[in-house]
Amino acid sequence: MKIVVTGAAGFIGSHLCEFLLKSGKHEVIGIDAFVRDELKIIGTKNIETFHLHPKFMLVTSDLLQIDWVKTLEDVDIVYHLAGIPGVRSSWGNHFRHYAETNILATQQLLEACRNSKVQKFVYASTSSVYGETSGRVPEDRITAPLSPYGVSKLTGEHLCRVYWKNDGVPIVILRYFTVYGPRQRSDMAFHRFIKQMIASEPITLIGDGTQSRDFTYISDCIEATAAVASLPSLIGETINIGGKERSSIMNVIHTLENLMGKQAHIVNIGAMRGEPMHTWADISKAARLLKYEPKVSLTEGLAEELAYFIHYYK
Repeated sequence: MKIVVTGAAGFIGSHLCEFLLKSGKHEVIGIDAFVRDELKIIGTKNIETFHLHPKFMLVTSDLLQIDWVKTLEDVDIVYHLAGIPGVRSSWGNHFRHYAETNILATQQLLEACRNSKVQKFVYASTSSVYGETSGRVPEDRITAPLSPYGVSKLTGEHLCRVYWKNDGVPIVILRYFTVYGPRQRSDMAFHRFIKQMIASEPITLIGDGTQSRDFTYISDCIEATAAVASLPSLIGETINIGGKERSSIMNVIHTLENLMGKQAHIVNIGAMRGEPMHTWADISKAARLLKYEPKVSLTEGLAEELAYFIHYYK
């Protein structure tokens, strides 16, 4: 199959491209804007293992500037992973960038898919659309995002459904729950904790550490995401992608202390608005439709991420 991956040099996008190419079954067009110098350095590093692959083509472009008619020619599947992530930076004037990338660019891509032969449009959404919840959260739980970021991703979901209902664009929505592992973004907690502990600096802890997340290791996330490609019955579905276990942030820090053989010095910087206290995915639908069963424990996943960043920061 011929597959387009937007956000190809990002954390999840680069792993997906690598997985699809390793299968030997697909031609992959990776699209990324490399919008800032820092992201260009990180993105170049992320794709270094596959950017010369004979079945990979990199398109460096802003999603709002690309010629989608030409790009989607003969494309079978679109994985729309590009977007501006992060809750804390989505407030104030920064939201304009979220609106342009997460909403307007998504609408333009869906519009282009209307007149294409794309068989599946896979939209990467987030657990942030749910807001504050209790217990395991199924896909039909009422969405009530707490941040502008969550609103922007939920709007993208609504656009997907509008284009599916009105124009038959074959959409599938995946809601990711806190993905972690090698290549994780530098603003995310695990990456930040590891970098600070490697440098023997204090860990900056947002909140009191009792908040918990459903942590999804990157290989589990990619396995579920790639499985969507071969299953035609999924059109119109929204599916949670969660991890093998849920944990408090403080437990994550204790696990890193054990793995690194050193004690963390913690500096609490207070809670941040827009962040829920707890997330927990009901993944029974993913198990039923995708045969999804997350395999990587938190300790195993943290060990892999730690090994990657020890090498990265040498």
